[in-house]
Amino acid sequence: MDVKANSLYQEMQMMAMQAGAGPAPVQRMEVNPAGSEFSDMLSQAINNVNGLQGESRELQKRFEMGDPDLSLVDVMVAKEKSGIAFEATVQVRNKLLEAYKTIMNMPV
Repeated sequence: MDVKANSLYQEMQMMAMQAGAGPAPVQRMEVNPAGSEFSDMLSQAINNVNGLQGESRELQKRFEMGDPDLSLVDVMVAKEKSGIAFEATVQVRNKLLEAYKTIMNMPV
């Protein structure tokens, strides 16, 4: 499965706009803004995936305990969301490692 970063980012922004959230404001820093923004974005993405997985586990637990307000569909949708988010994060990690290896193999 090949995930293109730009198309994934565009799809995520489109989904955020459809949800009414709009694009997130970008914070600028004076020292190394690109590296700082990237690390913040990466940290936020990992925390988001962790939150989705925690929510999925919580819904599964509530469903297993017999919560009448929760349907199997809700549990399965949350599980799939967390799975897709995790897979996207793994693909980004793989691309970063591939880019790092390519850069390290460049002659100086």
